[in-house]
Amino acid sequence: MKVIAISGSLRRGSLNTALLREAQALAPADVQIELGDISDIPPFNSDIEPDMPIAVTALVEQIRSADAVLIATPEYNYSIPGVLKNAIDWVSRGKPQPFAKKPIAIMGASKGVLGTARAQYHLRQVFVFLDGLVMNRPEVFVGGAGQKFDDNGTLKDAGTRDFLGQYLVAFRDWTQAARHMAA
Repeated sequence: MKVIAISGSLRRGSLNTALLREAQALAPADVQIELGDISDIPPFNSDIEPDMPIAVTALVEQIRSADAVLIATPEYNYSIPGVLKNAIDWVSRGKPQPFAKKPIAIMGASKGVLGTARAQYHLRQVFVFLDGLVMNRPEVFVGGAGQKFDDNGTLKDAGTRDFLGQYLVAFRDWTQAARHMAA
């Protein structure tokens, strides 16, 4: 199973990108997680939509060719980071719309206590409109993440590592079930 993973952060030392790298390492043997890149996607502008930027078409194709999408997002001002929402807005213009009937899992890491709960809730709302098949449970809210990752971005908290591994098994199973629902 092929999963495209997208971080909602562009920061070099992003805890959410680190969370996705840990997901790559902890994924079940039959799951391959590939990191997508939103860093070169320009601000959405419908005037240039007919000539979709290369960075957008590349991400659209990655999503189309994947069996599922995994998003790790920070929370900015109680919501979705602008760069992530921008990337979703651009990708949603692909024909056919690539998020439709696509299994999606959302997680996030934050130094704060709530671990991106509000941003994840808003992402769920966006994907309802885009007809994505978002996994409801389990949920991953890595609060206090500054203490759970070391300076190299390695997840050192054993309980979080174990839970992330279980989450990835649940996501694999959800993706398999969602394929049958979408058929």
